[in-house]
Amino acid sequence: MKSKNIIITGTSRGIGYELAMQFANAGHQVLAISRKTPKELIENPNITCLSIDISNPEELLQVENFINRTWKKVDVLIHNAGSLLHKQFTQITSEEFQNIYKVNVFAVAELTKICIPFMEKGSHVVTISSMGGIQGSMKFAGLAAYSSSKGAVITLSELLAEEYKEQGISFNVLALGAVNTEMLQEAFPGYEAPLSAKEMADYIFNFALTGNKYYNGKVLQVSSSTP
Repeated sequence: MKSKNIIITGTSRGIGYELAMQFANAGHQVLAISRKTPKELIENPNITCLSIDISNPEELLQVENFINRTWKKVDVLIHNAGSLLHKQFTQITSEEFQNIYKVNVFAVAELTKICIPFMEKGSHVVTISSMGGIQGSMKFAGLAAYSSSKGAVITLSELLAEEYKEQGISFNVLALGAVNTEMLQEAFPGYEAPLSAKEMADYIFNFALTGNKYYNGKVLQVSSSTP
């Protein structure tokens, strides 16, 4: 397979880390974006690391500068970064609610805006959402900010798929169920999920490269358990 230019957010741990390593080891060029950068990513010759806060629009401009300076085009954008808050609704401050949306919604919109001018027909934008963002799915107390933000990016992706279908850019969402990550343990301490981060990364890897042949503007529920 021809080498592709892949941007992944949230690569410091869990699914994002596994994805960055998998794409790089398969010969693709990866831009790994996270606030913290694992040594293994830095040492991989196919990975470029950007240590930035994606909730800060000014820092996101470093992504645009990188693409302009080096790649000139983006084949796949994976919005994997996420911020979680587990707290009773009436105890959530306005600032806390906004901070969740800054990472989970506004950063997705801003980074997509940056990448679209560099995307050609056949490019694929994959947003990692959650089963908690699916209308009608089981909901859990304490996740009002997180789950509602994950619902917002689902609608955003559906709208962008319509807006950019003539350009051949596909937008799809993977609404994940429980995966054994640090974030899951923050939300459900002690819960043992049926899938590891590596196993979920295997699925996302293949979907990011080929899913746009079959889907556009779709939300796929990738879950074998509740939560």
